[in-house]
Amino acid sequence: MKLRAQPINCSLKADASKPSSTDAMISLLTKQFEAHDVAVADTLRIAAFNIAPGVTSDEGSGDQWPGVRAKILAADILIFGTPIWMGQPSSVAKRVLERMDAFFDETDAQGRMPSYSKVAVVAIVGNEDGAHHTAAEVFQSLNDTGWTIPAVAACYWVGEAMGSVDFKDLKTTPDKVAETAKMVASNAAHLAGLLKTTPFPG
Repeated sequence: MKLRAQPINCSLKADASKPSSTDAMISLLTKQFEAHDVAVADTLRIAAFNIAPGVTSDEGSGDQWPGVRAKILAADILIFGTPIWMGQPSSVAKRVLERMDAFFDETDAQGRMPSYSKVAVVAIVGNEDGAHHTAAEVFQSLNDTGWTIPAVAACYWVGEAMGSVDFKDLKTTPDKVAETAKMVASNAAHLAGLLKTTPFPG
């Protein structure tokens, strides 16, 4: 069965028509995943949805998380994109992670959360230091909520501190970033294929 990936963009920009460096990084990973015959869904711009605060899977009237959640869990691979703000994942990214806390109470008979046997990678961009810290925060939260993290699961670019050049503005992708994107996709697709065939027993 063909693997599917669902990208999410946790930019603070709600308007998906506005250029986003996070989208540019997700696009780089998308090409590499497609080279491994992974079907990549359209990116969900999280800020464009009304994602209510809370730690359940449905916070009531107007909450659009249930639909986003369904698309995320329908995929085998989550591409979690976030910019760096003040050295941390965006507040939008943190909102997504908080909502996944509900998975703890949604286990099956074997104690497996709905994210079990699904793989997650991160795409990070920023004009300041903090890519490793951001990856560490996101990875810990994703692992806590049942996602499986492959080897080399973060692809990032960090520009000059307090600089004005964004990843989307680069004329060419730095070689190391391109090489890392290729490795992220290769490892994640391989692991997701194994887990799709033989899920965790719980």
